[in-house]
Amino acid sequence: MSRKIKAIVWLIVAVVIGVGAYFYFKMQPSKDNNPNMKMNRDTPVQVGVVSSQDVPVQLSALGTVVADKTVTVTSRITGHLQEVYFQEGQYVKQGQLLAQIDVKPYQATLEQYQGSLSESQAQLKNAQLTLARYQRLYEKDSIAKQDLDTQTATTTQYQGAVKSAQGQIKTATLNIQYGRITAPISGYIGLRKIDVGNAVTADSTSIAVITQMQPMAVTFNIPQTNISNIIQPLRQGHALSVDAFDQSGAQHIAQGQVKVISNEIDSTTGTVMLKAIFDNQNNALFPNQFVNIKLKVNTLKDALIVPSAAVQVGTSGKYVFVIDEQSTAHKITVTTATETADNQVVVLSGLKVGQKVVTSGGGSLGNGSKVKIVTPEKVDVSVLDAAKQHDHNKRPR
Repeated sequence: MSRKIKAIVWLIVAVVIGVGAYFYFKMQPSKDNNPNMKMNRDTPVQVGVVSSQDVPVQLSALGTVVADKTVTVTSRITGHLQEVYFQEGQYVKQGQLLAQIDVKPYQATLEQYQGSLSESQAQLKNAQLTLARYQRLYEKDSIAKQDLDTQTATTTQYQGAVKSAQGQIKTATLNIQYGRITAPISGYIGLRKIDVGNAVTADSTSIAVITQMQPMAVTFNIPQTNISNIIQPLRQGHALSVDAFDQSGAQHIAQGQVKVISNEIDSTTGTVMLKAIFDNQNNALFPNQFVNIKLKVNTLKDALIVPSAAVQVGTSGKYVFVIDEQSTAHKITVTTATETADNQVVVLSGLKVGQKVVTSGGGSLGNGSKVKIVTPEKVDVSVLDAAKQHDHNKRPR
């Protein structure tokens, strides 16, 4: 074979090898598109800092609003309802006139008793004069002792008649006064139970119901295991603060104090009932309303707290990832306590103030992983998604 032919053959071989190499590398997956390669990068994470502050320890419960005082308005005398002076649903003050009972029959009775009193007083006066005369005659031995005794008894009888008539007059006067039905307490009056013109029976017929809105009470139950946290402060004279929230638990309604703890435990539920009083100056609490209760029972002084997002749960318990100065993640087992209202968790052991803990992007981390701390707006979403998928693939099935 001539040199020229050999050169052509080698050229063809070189071209074939080059083309093959080109397509071989072309078909290989790009490192930039391989999630497994991305795992070799520093994992971007967001972090929070372990801090220290006083944290209130609270118990949560579902409570029912009850009026501290509820009074059914009735009449103290029997008669016909003559007038009504209140509007349904209005606020009434203690002593305010609500209704009027027809007192004409009681006025007639009063006049009758007044006449009886005048008669009895006249009879008593005459008997007293006669008794005085009999006493003088008896001293002169002009009358028998029996006559004097008889007149003395007659005088005493008329004295009793006068007192009886005076008592009847007082009763009749009170009945006339009782015809004016006034509010026994201040509060909001409900629906009218009877109309004008109807007969009213003393201490029986309901005219309306008044509910005292200020203050208001809330009853709720707590587990019996927490009784000691309640009883001890109350016995020592300390006030236990109670906060009421709406049913969603988001809106704060009112603040009050625990006043009463029941003297028995419900054996069915294992709970004990408490009663808290709220001044309710803004009338935000309404009878039979359901509210979420948070009862402060203690305060953890200088407690360590971390964002709740930092705490993860594994087969061996709760843990967090702590980032050191070399941007290396360390898996630390922690013991937690209560969670605060601003999504912070109290950590009892495992951490120190100032340490950085992973709050986002830690799904693919392992002990010793390299990380890159980023702010939320700088997070590479595709990398975080790949990390999450990698973490999912690592989980046992």
